[in-house]
Amino acid sequence: MIAIIDYDAGNLMSVKKALEYIGSNPIVTRDANTIFKADKIILPGVGAFGDCMDKLDACGLSGAIRKAVDEKIPLLGICLGLQLLFDRSDESVGVGGLSVLKGDICAIPNDGVHKIPHMGWNSLHFPKESKLFKGIDEGAYVYFVHSYYLKAADEQIVSATTDYVVNIHAAVECDNVYACQFHPEKSGDVGLEILKNFVSI
Repeated sequence: MIAIIDYDAGNLMSVKKALEYIGSNPIVTRDANTIFKADKIILPGVGAFGDCMDKLDACGLSGAIRKAVDEKIPLLGICLGLQLLFDRSDESVGVGGLSVLKGDICAIPNDGVHKIPHMGWNSLHFPKESKLFKGIDEGAYVYFVHSYYLKAADEQIVSATTDYVVNIHAAVECDNVYACQFHPEKSGDVGLEILKNFVSI
């Protein structure tokens, strides 16, 4: 069973539909016991860092996510779901993230040339082999929508990068924690393959 964590994130249903399309039977839930019983967990996310942390805290989900990670349940963070796994964000100064992984979420610099938010298709580059990107070609295109990007404290956990003004840590993989800044549920066949890879972990 795959549990999609429900804290009123904007992309819940699109993630659910993508998982159903590849043959999974996901459950959208904010019940901690259901999350702990899940085979896999997905933390989606669209919105502002501080607002979403407030929602996770209000639903009692922050502690549940940390416990699930400690219990080694595979977790996939998507877009803001990736950002929330880290320590802090320029978007909401003074608000702590889940700190499941170490790193900062930084504002994409305005260079006067590139549009912000970064919205559209960009290619991925893979600094190492990873379970999430098994069978995915170097340079594969996926869909991004974001104004802030991850700078992981430990670059050894970075499983994919992309370039947009700066070098962006587009995905990470650390033990049972996986996360991607882009939206696999909106990334066509490549995105579906990435979701299949997560389901099969």
